[in-house]
Amino acid sequence: MKIIREGKTKTVIDAGDGNLLLRFKDDVTGTGDVVDPGANEVIGKIEGKGNASLKLSKYFFDILRAKGIKTHFIDADLNANTMLVKRAETFGYGLEFICRLKAAGSYVRRYGKYIEEGRPLDYLVEITLKDDEAGDPLINEESLVKLGLMTKEEVEEAVLLTRKVTKIVEDECRRFGLELVDIKFEFGRVEGEIAVIDEISGDNMRVLKGDKQLFQKELCKIITGNQQ
Repeated sequence: MKIIREGKTKTVIDAGDGNLLLRFKDDVTGTGDVVDPGANEVIGKIEGKGNASLKLSKYFFDILRAKGIKTHFIDADLNANTMLVKRAETFGYGLEFICRLKAAGSYVRRYGKYIEEGRPLDYLVEITLKDDEAGDPLINEESLVKLGLMTKEEVEEAVLLTRKVTKIVEDECRRFGLELVDIKFEFGRVEGEIAVIDEISGDNMRVLKGDKQLFQKELCKIITGNQQ
């Protein structure tokens, strides 16, 4: 099987049947020596982190499938650290839809003069370009349409889907006594429909247990009930 791309936390492989295989890595991102799942620089490895990401992704994609929500997910091999997915057509070089339940992270860094950490944001959705060199800049609906990345209707559908899937993940976290603070999703066109792609794990969500932020392996152990 041919490697298509080496990402920061996953290897993308041509599965040879029109689908793709995502191999999850133990690499972690951050700034300096501080782990930050939202950062663009790989700062090291944590053994078992990739497997935890895969387990969480499978867990949430199975829930979305049961609820009839379109995704690229087909199956996962937890022993091989791989996830089989349908090919998706991305919007441009990729977009991230961030849903914020409370002010945290980059939101506070940007708007700290106007809002304090922890202020409720009521499912506020922000959209960023996937562009490490440019620092994943924010982009608004009008620019997405003007640049030909999405139609107005597609933006509206993706924003609604972002809020819907966020609520599903939030409810699931709450079942385990956890608080979802924010989460980001990627979307693509799969078989002509907008679908959730990439992963749904501790790499793209901020979850608290009390005042403590949980990372991949801790989050996986609580939600899936197992850990390697």
